[in-house]
Amino acid sequence: MREILGRRRRLRRKGGPAQLDAALICATAWRWPVLPGVGSAAVGPRGDRGCACPDPECAVPGAHPFDPGLLAATTDERMVRWWWANRPTAPVLLATGGRAPCAVSLPAVAGASALTALDRLGLRLGPVVATPTRWSLLVAPYTLERLGELLHAKDWVPSSLRFHGEGGYLLLPPSEAGTGQAHWERVPGPGSAAPWLPDVEAVLDALVEASTGAPDGGSRLAY
Repeated sequence: MREILGRRRRLRRKGGPAQLDAALICATAWRWPVLPGVGSAAVGPRGDRGCACPDPECAVPGAHPFDPGLLAATTDERMVRWWWANRPTAPVLLATGGRAPCAVSLPAVAGASALTALDRLGLRLGPVVATPTRWSLLVAPYTLERLGELLHAKDWVPSSLRFHGEGGYLLLPPSEAGTGQAHWERVPGPGSAAPWLPDVEAVLDALVEASTGAPDGGSRLAY
């Protein structure tokens, strides 16, 4: 990662939080629109960590936009620096879709099985984000119409499989949210340009098969 690391050194603040560094790499080197997540806050008499938003039943604690909203996502370096100067530990969120990557997420156990199956097929994968509860495979941008066609051709799509397309978002490493720390299970490839991404069609069958029978976790997304 010689070129990326070189840019990382130029952008890094000495001793600064890793979130700012990650947000700058995404926004300025890869041209991925990002924004800060709401983050977590102490809740309850024991000081347990919950979402900093007003919703006590938040489905994605700490890992969603709040202020600013999703439409504020940007690749502007000055805006990114200002956001994380004010909230240094805020989670880094990628606004998916459009010209930005999309993603498909599934329960962590199913995600590990899917990667094993895809590796066995010799399929080239892009970056993969892992949290303690879910894994997310980044894929090339797709439209809702294209995704609809692919899903319509399937006999059944597990509800534990979720799609992050236009109007969606994804928690990026090294962010921490209510379910724990996010990390790269598959690190973005070398080079100063945006990481290579597979087409969603190439990975969909393996993800559907791996997600069959995986626990859905109810209505809580638990990213």
